Amino acid sequence: MPRLALVGAGTNAHPDGRLPAGDFPERSSVPRMLSLDAHGRILDWMHWQDAACLYVRGAVAWTLGDPCLTVHGGINRWSGLRSEISLHPIVAARGHAHPRALDPSPALTNSALFARDASLCMYCGKEYGRHSLTRDHVVPLSRGGRDTWENVVCACFHCNSRKGGRTPQQASMPLLAVPYRPSWVEHLILSNRHILAEQMAFLKHHLPKRARLQA
Repeated sequence: MPRLALVGAGTNAHPDGRLPAGDFPERSSVPRMLSLDAHGRILDWMHWQDAACLYVRGAVAWTLGDPCLTVHGGINRWSGLRSEISLHPIVAARGHAHPRALDPSPALTNSALFARDASLCMYCGKEYGRHSLTRDHVVPLSRGGRDTWENVVCACFHCNSRKGGRTPQQASMPLLAVPYRPSWVEHLILSNRHILAEQMAFLKHHLPKRARLQA
């Protein structure tokens, strides 16, 4: 497969929307495609390189939304034309997902936790930058608490230190929100800062009815 070059993405594009040869933007500046199986079940975010491979292999079952990114390949020696693939924001691949993969549990990481709690300390309610936040165990590990979504919250250094090895009740520091395990769809929304409008509408339609992100 010839090397592909992005078109119409990034900050260094020419006025006509094309990127200079060999100039590839940072991954964070390029929209990711939302990957589904052929039945429309949501799988994960997909980088444009993986999406382009599905198109080339003829493995795309259907798509949703207007093309959001175009990639160019090599030039056909017979026609003299350069190959071009228009990628859509939502791409369904042929085949179906294994039943166990339909509602995976999001991995508990600090980045995911801070996103769930909107970078707010769940004790003082103030918003902080990533480097000023910590993962606090509501029921401390020393008291039998577990490192699970339902037992961790975002906390600033001051509040975490003040609470120490106590529960919120013992420290007289009530939680501002009850910790919870995000659904897979919530996790996808929280983990991507560059969601396109059509992708967001599709994801919100599949959010659990009681999800906080519905508010």
